[in-house]
Amino acid sequence: MDFDFRVGTGYDIHRLVPDRRLIIGGIEIPYERGLLGHSDADVLTHAIMDGMLGALGLGDIGHYFPPSDLQWKDANSILLLSEVHKMVKDQGWHIHNIDTSIVMEKPKLKPFIMEIRESLAANLGLATDRVSVKARTNEGLDSIGEGDAIAVHAVVLLRKEVK
Repeated sequence: MDFDFRVGTGYDIHRLVPDRRLIIGGIEIPYERGLLGHSDADVLTHAIMDGMLGALGLGDIGHYFPPSDLQWKDANSILLLSEVHKMVKDQGWHIHNIDTSIVMEKPKLKPFIMEIRESLAANLGLATDRVSVKARTNEGLDSIGEGDAIAVHAVVLLRKEVK
């Protein structure tokens, strides 16, 4: 059996603000600030979606879920992830694995990493060991290092059986 592979990268960044929930990978993280965005601003899920779309040359999530469209206001990003995953599957592709790095100073994510991985894996129909989530700091540099934003880098590998 032969496979074709495609790789896509995703990146997203959101500002931390008061009076918003902090949602990362579909999991609410207790913290006094949350991410600012049109949807729930789940920075991790957004980066993964961009990686999936990029692997297939389908653009980015802003094309499919524009912030100018009120139907996406406060949308659950896990539901948007399901829509993007459907696009990938409809073209005959499957997620082989996902690798991500979350860049943030606070709060510490270590107690939530496995729950985040399990959430994403369950929503994408993957084994947990195919979803990597790493947390990094920005060593006090720039708005991320000052604790005012969270960024994510994601790499998604897709595979398709070829005959």
